[in-house]
Amino acid sequence: MRIRVVAPVVATPLVQMVFEQYRAAARPDTEMSLATLDKGPPSIESRYDEALAVPDVIAKVARAELDGMDAVIIDCMGDPGLEAAREKVSIPVIGPAETSMHIAAMLAHRFSVVTVLDTLIPAFDHHALKTGLTSRMASVRTVGIPVLELHDHSRLLEALLNQSVRAVTDDGAHLLILGCTGMAGMVHGLVVGLQRHGITDVPVIDPTVLAVKMAEALVDLQLVHSKRTYPLPPEKEIRGY
Repeated sequence: MRIRVVAPVVATPLVQMVFEQYRAAARPDTEMSLATLDKGPPSIESRYDEALAVPDVIAKVARAELDGMDAVIIDCMGDPGLEAAREKVSIPVIGPAETSMHIAAMLAHRFSVVTVLDTLIPAFDHHALKTGLTSRMASVRTVGIPVLELHDHSRLLEALLNQSVRAVTDDGAHLLILGCTGMAGMVHGLVVGLQRHGITDVPVIDPTVLAVKMAEALVDLQLVHSKRTYPLPPEKEIRGY
């Protein structure tokens, strides 16, 4: 099986660090590869960033299909270009946010997302609305750390733990979702920290791990998105692309 991770940003050290988490989560016989953007932002922290990223995301997803990939993961909790990419190709395209929120709703009545900055709260509200899960999302909490500073794991873990405890005790969350793929690899430390606060029964989803496992499962089951929902776009001349 061959899965390509499309990072909707230009290459940064953090992207490579996160890709290693994707690779570690995959089965030994799954071949993982990474593509970054030629043009676009260094991080996704707004709808504006997403819009700048989408054209090259679609191009990289289309290239993955031509390269013989079995599935693609868009490496961002904004799921930028997800629907458009599904129209363009006929292989599974996984959005970590969409996947995480649906699985969270399967595992708990109420879940919270802990993400990076307040500017992303409306985006997660929109995700919940689009997926029909508004009533299931207890809250969106933020750690106040920009994406490009998430490499400081001690600072990140302290902030994640603080906001996660509040999500459980104040907001009534029964499950937590890491709200940025740049937080990959933080689940173990967060779970240990929650246990120190007496919280032992709240699962934590790492969207990177879940995205890999969902991609592998869809390929194994020979399932892909419906072309009635995501029809191929009509052929036409498009200038500048």
